[in-house]
Amino acid sequence: MTDATPRHNSAPVPIGDVVPGDPPVPITVWNLAPPHSGETLSNAMGVRLIANYTHISDLIIDLTDGPQLARGIIAAGRRILLQHHATLHHGGEQAALIVTGWPAPDAPAEQFLAECRQRLLPGGCVAAVMATPDPMLYADLVATAREHGLVYLQHIVAATGLGTPTGGLDANRRSLRVHTDILVLAAPREDGRR
Repeated sequence: MTDATPRHNSAPVPIGDVVPGDPPVPITVWNLAPPHSGETLSNAMGVRLIANYTHISDLIIDLTDGPQLARGIIAAGRRILLQHHATLHHGGEQAALIVTGWPAPDAPAEQFLAECRQRLLPGGCVAAVMATPDPMLYADLVATAREHGLVYLQHIVAATGLGTPTGGLDANRRSLRVHTDILVLAAPREDGRR
């Protein structure tokens, strides 16, 4: 006999991609090729962002340097809006994903993140590809994003050389020699969830 009483199970306890902290920091490591000089991200990085944060026919706003993201968007059957940071505030359709290099050129962080928030669908994400591995820059980005209605969702480390004998680690085996950090920020959903 079955019990007709609905059961409310709690969310599973995360394992693997979480670094202890208060609250825990969701860090994910992707083994990907690095971007070429002068480009924001690699082809593989763009494809992973598109697959993880969008669905078919979603709009993606591309603020990156280089054609990698645009190629991935077209191949994945998404819609693209190539835009410059300075024109982000010029209205238009809301997007499921905005991909940008960080820090954003030509705009104060506060103004840029407020404009990103306005251009995102509920539950949509901003993927900020960090130009330098500076933890203070990350903290400033997350704090400023929070002030403008975006929540910190995930930290992605796109590492290269994980298949080498050293696993991509430096001589002290403490940090990855070559990697790109991506911070993902999300607009709250209409139901209040992330």
